[in-house]
Amino acid sequence: MSYLSKPAPGDDIKVCDQTAAIDPAWLGRSALAVAPDLLGCRLVRRWADGRQLAATIVETEAYTEGDPACHAYRHETPRNRVMFGPPGHSYVYLIYGVYHCFNVVTDRDRVPSAVLIRAVELTTIPPWLVDYRPEKPARWGAGPGKLCRLLDIDRTLTDQPLTPETGLWLAPRDATWQQRAETGAIAITQTTRIGLTQGADRPWRWYVADSNAVSKR
Repeated sequence: MSYLSKPAPGDDIKVCDQTAAIDPAWLGRSALAVAPDLLGCRLVRRWADGRQLAATIVETEAYTEGDPACHAYRHETPRNRVMFGPPGHSYVYLIYGVYHCFNVVTDRDRVPSAVLIRAVELTTIPPWLVDYRPEKPARWGAGPGKLCRLLDIDRTLTDQPLTPETGLWLAPRDATWQQRAETGAIAITQTTRIGLTQGADRPWRWYVADSNAVSKR
């Protein structure tokens, strides 16, 4: 399945520039399929003042229908309603009253499913981000709360289509990342999810093994 809605003839569009958003139809699969496939893709944020930042996704977790750890496990509520909607939308929630978490809604309409983006890695640092935090830049997006602070993601961006028009979207892997993945130069680790009291034994977390931005190994 193509990443993009308008592929060029004869091109399966595995890569593209960061201004092109991933087609929601590509996200219309089980979170268990989408979560590992999102590794290497980019989360792009554009602000009203024209600044733009793209960060590579290096850690994900899947949450599906029938999963006791999923926010939509019991029934539909105003908070989780977006998870029952079509794929390609954002689901942002607050934990501990402090940290935001960003999720990508997946699967078919009315099938609650989402992928939590747990960590992102910057490949370049724009001048306006120099000295953003005292820790190493590789750790700036090492965790769902940290990446939301880095990209200024909060609940004002929940239940929004992930498109350039909304200022937050997903872009495919760049050519170098894709080539390394295809040749086995990038190793992916699959393991159990983090910080759960239910469904903690399910191996539904994936991360790029050699990334310094992974939240926890």
